[in-house]
Formats: sequence, structure tokens, C-alpha cells
Amino acid sequence: MVAEADVLIRLDGVSQLFAAGRRRPPVSALEDVTLDIRESEFVTLVGRSGCGKSTLLRIISGLLEPTSGRVDIGGSPVTGPRRDVSFMFQRPALLPWRNVIENVLLPVEILRLDAADFRRRAHDLLELVGLDVFAERSIWELSGGMQQRAALCRALVTDPRILLMDEPFAALDALTREDLSLELQRIWDDDRKTIVFVTHSIEEAVLLADRVVVMSPRPGRITKVLEVELPRPRSLGKSRESEELRRCSAELHELLFAREAA
Repeated sequence: MVAEADVLIRLDGVSQLFAAGRRRPPVSALEDVTLDIRESEFVTLVGRSGCGKSTLLRIISGLLEPTSGRVDIGGSPVTGPRRDVSFMFQRPALLPWRNVIENVLLPVEILRLDAADFRRRAHDLLELVGLDVFAERSIWELSGGMQQRAALCRALVTDPRILLMDEPFAALDALTREDLSLELQRIWDDDRKTIVFVTHSIEEAVLLADRVVVMSPRPGRITKVLEVELPRPRSLGKSRESEELRRCSAELHELLFAREAA
């Protein structure tokens, strides 16, 4: 149970119905989603494709208004995009005509903040993820994993309170994906931002999360919230905690595939 004083994000009966179009029926994407997320908590959302995970992130971010229910952040209703909430997408979406540091500083320009105040932070973030020597390089000179590191720096540059991440590592190879998962754990441990992370990977969900929220097939509902009480940093390799990671992964696997078995 989440203590009232610790709650940063509150979802109360959130539902989302996409209206019918000329050639498509109405779609119920989410139904009665209620969840409290603590300050500085790392929460992962898992579920089958189309269960509304990305839709839920868009609602939390203020990019989409729910059909019913409400979202509060810090006790205030979400009525649109917020400066203290940052969104990281599956693809890095870096602008090819801008170099790395210019891409990282893009949110500063959009929010009309003083670039001089944030340039040092941008360089510090690039150094943190091992890209400081690439600050002036063109985007096409970076690998896919390096581009996602740059996109992560861009999401963090304005020092948001909340970071929403929509399958940011899904398009990467397995080794790069695990490397970035470890990198993200390290950044989270240093800064303790509140993170809501969507993934299709059971192992990734367990590796990263304080709590894993399991969602049902459409319409998306919360079917289980699994606590992962293991010390960080976590690795899928050989460790004292690997047995517990496997146990949590097996439980999630059973939850997600139980519907098919039935």
C-alpha cells in the first residue's frame, strides 16, 4: 500500500475510448485504471501489444485527455503537458541537422529557457553516459545505442521530476539493451527521479522496477502489481539475486500467458 504522503502520480478510474471512424469501430483502450506511484519510484508497465500501455503514458504526460477518470501529479490535476514531466520514445528522434549537444539542448529551446544555464548540465549528462567526446559530432556518426543515450540526455536536460519512457530500448540489440538498462539504473540511483517505463520484455521489467504493473489485453486493466524487493544494481548475469529475478520473471510470465492457456 502506498502511503498518501508519498504519492506523486495518482491515476483514479482512468478509461480511454477512441471513437469510431468512417471505417473503424470504437476501441476501448483502457478501463478503470487506478494506481498510485510514489515519489522517486521506478515503475514498469508490461502487457500484450495493444493493451494501452503507451496510451496510459500519454495520459500521464498530458498529451491525451482520458475519456473518464483523472490523473493528478503532486496533488494537482493534469490538464496538459507539464514542464516537470519528460517523455522518451522508442526511437531517439534526433534531428539530423543538429549535432549531439544541440539535440540534447532542444527542450531548453522549446521551453524558452536560458541555454547558458543548461549547457553545463547537458555536457555533464553526456559525460555521464560516455558521450562527452561526441558532443559536437553529427547524429549519423553515432550508433543506435549511442543515439538512445543522447535521447536520454535530452529527456533529462531540464531536470524533470518525472520521466516517462515508452519502450526506449526495444529496437536495440540484446547486449546494447542490457548495457543501457544498467546505465539507466545508475542514473536513477544518482538522481532518484520518478520513472514510469513501458516494456514488452519481462526480464527488463524485473531488472529495472521497484514495482511491475501487469496489464490485461484490451481494454487495458491492472491485473497485478508485483513488488521487486532486490538491491541495485541488478544484472541478469550470475549474482546472489539472480534466483529472485528468475522467480519474479516466471511469475510475470505465468500472469501474461495465463489467458492463452485458459
